[in-house]
Amino acid sequence: MGRVSQAQAGENRRRVVDTASRLFREQGTQVSVADLMKAAGLTHGAFYKQFASKEALVGEAAAHAFDELARGRTAGLARYEGQRDAAQRALIDAYLSVEHRDDPADGCPVAALATDIAREGGGREARRVYTEGVAEFADFLGGDDQDGIVRLCTLFGALVLSRATKGSPLSEEILAAAHAALIRGVAVE
Repeated sequence: MGRVSQAQAGENRRRVVDTASRLFREQGTQVSVADLMKAAGLTHGAFYKQFASKEALVGEAAAHAFDELARGRTAGLARYEGQRDAAQRALIDAYLSVEHRDDPADGCPVAALATDIAREGGGREARRVYTEGVAEFADFLGGDDQDGIVRLCTLFGALVLSRATKGSPLSEEILAAAHAALIRGVAVE
């Protein structure tokens, strides 16, 4: 078996980071390297050619997830021609939806990674990336009438509780109640 080209090695790395980002949000950072590499379609041994440690990958995968979140916010602002309130409203609508609740792999890293970062830390880099991502998200959610941290805490709490109570009527009640409370604080025509 021959060596892979630099281009192929770069593509393999991107595939591992993307796969890790999705799996960590869906299953937690305790996913084994072997399972992660299998999901990425690569060998276990290839992991150590790309990453110094799993801890390093956790930080990089978290950064990838927060980059996705930031691109979504930027796209929302563009879609609503820079009208922050309209973009915030659309984000709240999507965030507190059943679809988002049911798709943690492609969902918000704030909610999906919080307990893993709190318990394991994922290393200093993962905690730094997570902290910066939370701060940027809260900043986007800020407005004249309400603190972005309060909005983020409401979004986060509602999503986590609705996921934990999925399958019961309470799950959707949580989403609806948080949505109603947050929308009152966003001035959109």
